Amino acid sequence: MTGLFGGNITMEPEGEVCAPAQSRDSAAHHNVSVKGLKDNWQKWSSERQEYQKNNPFSHHTRPSGTVHQRGQDDYGRPLQGSLTEQRGKDAQTLISREVQELCDVIRSIGELKERDGAGKVVTVEFGKLFEHYVTISNKLVGILLRARKQRLVDFEGEMLWQGKDDHVVITLEQ
Repeated sequence: MTGLFGGNITMEPEGEVCAPAQSRDSAAHHNVSVKGLKDNWQKWSSERQEYQKNNPFSHHTRPSGTVHQRGQDDYGRPLQGSLTEQRGKDAQTLISREVQELCDVIRSIGELKERDGAGKVVTVEFGKLFEHYVTISNKLVGILLRARKQRLVDFEGEMLWQGKDDHVVITLEQ
């Protein structure tokens, strides 16, 4: 029989102890017991099964904790106290700070205008805001979208593009 690496293997009956393999040349002759092969295979198989239990991309993965179902309050959220949860909180704090800074910039460069019976509001054109804000952050449009989602600003359209939407009016809602 030829072995995994091209050497010849002589199978010994189970229970017989073999001397260590001795290499003669590139096609080495090895004496291996069936019991030894079986034990090695079983060890490898057990290790592989254990590895697959912890592999998140394996269909054999067993959840390490409670499985959250859609509709539950904690579905789609990181485990409480985990590093992922902390990174999310840190990111939320940073984004909130950037949204607040954007509102401050709009207040400082915007114009106070009368709104249809709703009092006065601060407005600025996107082009002017872009030119001023580009020195502060390169994420203006993303921050504007986040601020609109929080109902802090309002503007027409789904997305703003430099050049094309320079005359779109952005209104500070607070």
